This record gives sequence, C-alpha cells and structure tokens, in this order.
Amino acid sequence: MTHRIGEFPGAIVNPVAFHSDESREPQPAGSLLNSRAMSSGISPAFVHLRLHTEFSLQDSVVRIPELVERTAQLGMPAAAVTDQNNLFAMVKFYREALKRGVKPIVGVDVLLRMRGERAVPARLTLLCKDPGGYQNVTNLVTRAWLEGQDRGTPLLDRSWLDAASTAGLIALSGAHEGDVGRALLAGKEAEAQALARDWQQLFGDRYYLELQRLGRSG
Repeated sequence: MTHRIGEFPGAIVNPVAFHSDESREPQPAGSLLNSRAMSSGISPAFVHLRLHTEFSLQDSVVRIPELVERTAQLGMPAAAVTDQNNLFAMVKFYREALKRGVKPIVGVDVLLRMRGERAVPARLTLLCKDPGGYQNVTNLVTRAWLEGQDRGTPLLDRSWLDAASTAGLIALSGAHEGDVGRALLAGKEAEAQALARDWQQLFGDRYYLELQRLGRSG
C-alpha cells in the first residue's frame, strides 16, 4: 500500500496506459483503473506496484506468463513489474499483459548509494508515468551500470536525480529498505521526516510512502 505524505488518495498512481494496438505509443492514463472498471463503477482494486520476476535472479522465480495469467484471474486491472536494476522483462511483460487485458506498468527497483564506506544502499522504486518517464528510467539504469557499480552492484548517486532526470517518474519510498523506512526503524523520526520532505520536493505529488500490511495487531 502506498500513500502520499499527509494524505490518503483514492487512486494510488497515474501509470502509463498501453493501448491495445501495439503499434501505437503509450498514452497517459487518467487513473489506475482500466476503462472497463471505470465504466462499471467498480471501486479501485488491489494492484501490485513493486514486484520482481525471474529477471531479478537473486530473489524471484516469478515467470511473466504465469504472473499475467494469475493477475487476470484475480481481476486485477493492472500490475507493475519492477525488477532490480534492470528492465529485461519489459517487452515480454508488455505483450503478455495486452493479451490478457491487464494494464502493464513499467518500473524498476534501484539502489541508491548512501554516505559512508560500509553504508548499505537504500532502495527506491521508480514507475513510468509517461513515455518521457520511460526514457528517463532507462537513462538512469544505464548510467548506474556504466558509472555507478560498486563491487558489481549498479548504484544511483542521489546527485543524478533532479527535475529533468525524474520527469515522468513516480517514486515509491522502498518501505523498510528505503532511506525513510530505515530512519523510522532506527527511531530517527526527525531524520525520516527530513528525508521524506527532500524526496517530496524533488518528485512533488509523485512521491509515495510505502506501507505494508503484515496482519499483526498494533
């Protein structure tokens, strides 16, 4: 679950809606729901916005055809694939999703270089809102592999992220693996708030804090 700082919006994101004609360019969507759901008055359904596939070799064995099939079976109008540091699944996911009437949301999980020699990188999820956002995310991932590798792991420098390089992108905070989540877990609420405000200044209303439902009381 994701929310903007200080509010709980009805529609989680404004993702890219891919037209059923594969020859056409992706067009911006008005909301998370597909046209059938909007016309029938169905309330917003659950949608996976951070999901790894078999192209994230370290932590997932999810295959694209089975993913899209199950998404359609459950009546989910859309799904995002956000593999770690790569977009290898995008074409396959896009085509499979179109076949099953599922809106594909293109994204990626990136790792941010943190201060300190032994600092663990922080996670940030980027979702493409429009074609310009897709171009920006491909540029950032490419730069991470070419310029940002640390012992084989591609990292993004925070300095690479500015208004131009993040245009058309939606950012998710990375939950407990993001810089805000880590600060909260360490009891550093003032630091967490400062970090969140910094991200909000960069992304505006396109930055969302991630909340995970664990099924525990309290």
